[in-house]
Amino acid sequence: MSAEPIRYFHRYKQTVETEQVYGGSWLRWTYQTSLGRLSLALLVKRAIVSRYYGWKMSWRSSANRVLPFIVEYDLNVDEFAKSAFSFKSFNDFFYRALKPGARPIAPGENVAVLPADGRHLAFQNVDAAAGFYAKGQQFSLESFLGDKALAEEFAGGALLISRLCPVDYHRFHFPVSGRPGEPRLINGWLYSVSPIALRQNLAYLWENKRMITLVESPQFGRVAVCEIGATMVGTIFQSFSQNRAATKGEEKGLFQFGGSCVITLFQAGRIKLDDDLIRHGAEGIEVYARMGDRLGEAVGGFSRTNV
Repeated sequence: MSAEPIRYFHRYKQTVETEQVYGGSWLRWTYQTSLGRLSLALLVKRAIVSRYYGWKMSWRSSANRVLPFIVEYDLNVDEFAKSAFSFKSFNDFFYRALKPGARPIAPGENVAVLPADGRHLAFQNVDAAAGFYAKGQQFSLESFLGDKALAEEFAGGALLISRLCPVDYHRFHFPVSGRPGEPRLINGWLYSVSPIALRQNLAYLWENKRMITLVESPQFGRVAVCEIGATMVGTIFQSFSQNRAATKGEEKGLFQFGGSCVITLFQAGRIKLDDDLIRHGAEGIEVYARMGDRLGEAVGGFSRTNV
């Protein structure tokens, strides 16, 4: 069983670090052994397992897990909107709100921001992105969006995969200002979105349950903001109003317990991603950064020939 570490670039420390994987042994057994893959096919990927675990994490007794978790993963309690002692369950802690200003939003109407805390893998041209989790695997826009015409609309555009670990802040936000449409649910399985799983099969990203919201932005055109459910994440809750324009950095919704993923898609020629994201993405290395930090800038004259 491979124990190849998950490495990422820490944007603030400017160092390459090794991820402390929550449930790493279980993930490797499930996705890298014959017996584990059998259990995956028969049980783990099914919604009933994640629903049960999510229900269990809502019991009052699960609150006893909160303080040990905070200590083990050295979380910053000063940014929590309420005391670490006041959470009524682990799920209550998991989708916690933060204090105003805990996540500064990068200024500038032409600047897009990261939609979530986590490890971000970015590509200026989704069509040229191949082998970033495993050789020979390419991201399928049509399969992911479930719509051929929509896939053609985003062909050649920029792709951002924002992977949230259980230790991360689990609310997601709008990366741009604009008017959001109605979220579209595509039902699917609940595979893990950890690189441990995606190295085996990138298609988990478009076989999983997901919600797709199209945002009409004056600066960036149409932007697809897509939340992906995963193992132990049976619930994607949308909290935004569809009756008004959203502001960049405004909360869009939250995930309940587990690791999760947000994928953001831009049309070709509408954004120039920040250099560190492009550079590390080309090497298949995620960049750790927080919600509200810079993603890139709108560029009116940018064309597919530049990607």
